Amino acid sequence: MGQITDTNNGALLVDQTYTLTVIRGNRRTGTSTPILNPKDGTPTFIKPQDNVGNKTFPNYDAYANQYIYEVALPGTAKKGKVFVDQRKDPFVVNLGETFDLINISTSPLGPENANTDNLADKNVTPLVVELPKEFLVSGPGQPIIGGWSTASTVKGDVYTQVSRLGMPLVNEVVIGVKDKDKFNASEPKDDLAKFVDYITHPTLPVIIVLLYKSAGAIAPTAFPRADLVAVFATSIATLNQPPGVAAGEMQRLNTAVAATPRNLQNNLGVIAGVTKGVLDASKADLAGFPNGRRPGDDIADIALRVVMGKLLTPDVAPPGDAPFTDGATVNTTMFDDAFPYLRPPIAGSPNDSITISTETGKSVNGSFNRVKPSYDSATRTLTVPKPDAASEIIKVKSDRPIGLGGVTVTENSVSAKVQ
Repeated sequence: MGQITDTNNGALLVDQTYTLTVIRGNRRTGTSTPILNPKDGTPTFIKPQDNVGNKTFPNYDAYANQYIYEVALPGTAKKGKVFVDQRKDPFVVNLGETFDLINISTSPLGPENANTDNLADKNVTPLVVELPKEFLVSGPGQPIIGGWSTASTVKGDVYTQVSRLGMPLVNEVVIGVKDKDKFNASEPKDDLAKFVDYITHPTLPVIIVLLYKSAGAIAPTAFPRADLVAVFATSIATLNQPPGVAAGEMQRLNTAVAATPRNLQNNLGVIAGVTKGVLDASKADLAGFPNGRRPGDDIADIALRVVMGKLLTPDVAPPGDAPFTDGATVNTTMFDDAFPYLRPPIAGSPNDSITISTETGKSVNGSFNRVKPSYDSATRTLTVPKPDAASEIIKVKSDRPIGLGGVTVTENSVSAKVQ
């Protein structure tokens, strides 16, 4: 019994471990090559223990970060990185109100950041892998890759697929209940034959109009929805659609599109450059969703706007440019700028801890950007960088009622006592 640190984990009774395998060819019968732990040459990697609390882990980041591995990859001299650990949930969504018949308190045409992120106090356990693009593409002239994930049960040597995810919200929202098990057991190559009607004739716009017609919601009238087939099944021509594309729902990425620097990313990705159904590449963030997916892409808002006709012309989607939103915003400032990018987990103890986030913006009803605060627990002082002229308002959010007093403004920062 005792504390666990980066230099002493003798109090641990059990190590949690995992393995990684590269499979070339058929995922069940192809050629498999284990990835080896560079520290001991075995195929076994250690996952840090979950952050149960500050007494057990006085410096959780130092303890966890020693299990970030740089690994050799078969067939290339370039290295990859892998990390499996508990992290702060990176997904942002107004979950409760959205699934309560889209009972968004400010309506889906209200402010983009006025509602609660129901995952703000949650942790997840991600598998974070960073790989050189040369390792993923099929050849120098084929920069576009596609991917989806599955989970399977295993009995002996028999794998039974029970879950499938690719493009966000397709499984959860687009596919009907009666076909969810069938979809979870399927592969993208079968999508046009089995599930295309859910994409070409979606039900979500109809539901939104039934609930919010008085707020100005109007469903697109173009059927079949070729725009949604492009987004979810074939990807966008001239951007991330491969030559001779075989339609199927998956996340595709054109690796030839340069990554947008972190401080210049637009959380609406490609549709930031779309007006009246026409894409202006000079105004779009072509490195964002649906050309791949970055942690700071607001896929809930993007998906809502696309399904309501963002990519269609006004004659078939009159409110196509309307700013539909779930009211909980996400952007790149909420993530770290180095691997593994996702923020450290929220400690399980002390249980009287408060999760506080800070944002800056120009006006109360305008958009806000997340800024990283610092907190001195001894003096209970919250400090944020002083906003510039373009961001005159500081918004403080917490997961329980707090008071702020004793505000101090310096040349570079604003501080307040948390009460």
